[in-house]
Amino acid sequence: MSAAFRKAAKSGQRPHRERAQPAARRKLGLLEKKKDYRLRADDYHKKQNALRALQKKALDKNPDEFYFKMIRAELQDGVHTIKQPKDEVTPEQVKLMRTQDIKYVEMKRVAEAKKIERLKSELHLLDAEGKNPNKHVFFLDTKKEVQEFDIATHLDTLPELVGRVYNRPTIATLQKETLKGATEPAHLKKLAQQRKNQYDLLKQRIEREKAMFVVAQKIQTRKDLLDKTHKVKVKKETTNSPAIYKFKFQRKR
Repeated sequence: MSAAFRKAAKSGQRPHRERAQPAARRKLGLLEKKKDYRLRADDYHKKQNALRALQKKALDKNPDEFYFKMIRAELQDGVHTIKQPKDEVTPEQVKLMRTQDIKYVEMKRVAEAKKIERLKSELHLLDAEGKNPNKHVFFLDTKKEVQEFDIATHLDTLPELVGRVYNRPTIATLQKETLKGATEPAHLKKLAQQRKNQYDLLKQRIEREKAMFVVAQKIQTRKDLLDKTHKVKVKKETTNSPAIYKFKFQRKR
């Protein structure tokens, strides 16, 4: 028997016993102690005081009162948000930014053009896909010569080398000189694939350079539109060309 229980028994008072934890509620934790009612009471009164303060503020509010958050605030998907003010930029500042953009795009375009020229000098556009095929025209006098014409004999080379547009040696050269370079089919196939990859890279760079040129033209057009001169749109903007405007001629002093 505890000391508190013995003291309560001597004074004739009924001893206080803590409630036992029900078996069905043990998973929820221990029961609140006797002194925890003060914490609950303080929290309840705090919330009631806050509600009374809000009610008083709502009653004292002027219905005709206006403040700028009324027009800057809105609900988006149930969330209260405030619109951010747009940055104020003068026409001179916009024109300067357009000029900087044009310079940057033009710098990148020139860099791409240099890379294109370097690739062209290395590849010489040999067997490139999409390239106009070279034509070799032979002139003959009679129809009989046309029927009996043999291109391999005429070019003095092997029939296997007729379809090549480069590195097509004659029979005399093949008899005198030894073959240099790759001759195995697997190695030749690998070199052909590498050459194709280089051509694909060249094609991509050419398309990128054209796209940058169009972007620079569109930026220049938007920069020209900042002038307060009268203009009329002649042609709409497309993916491959900027819009075309006709400006009114003004004689400058």
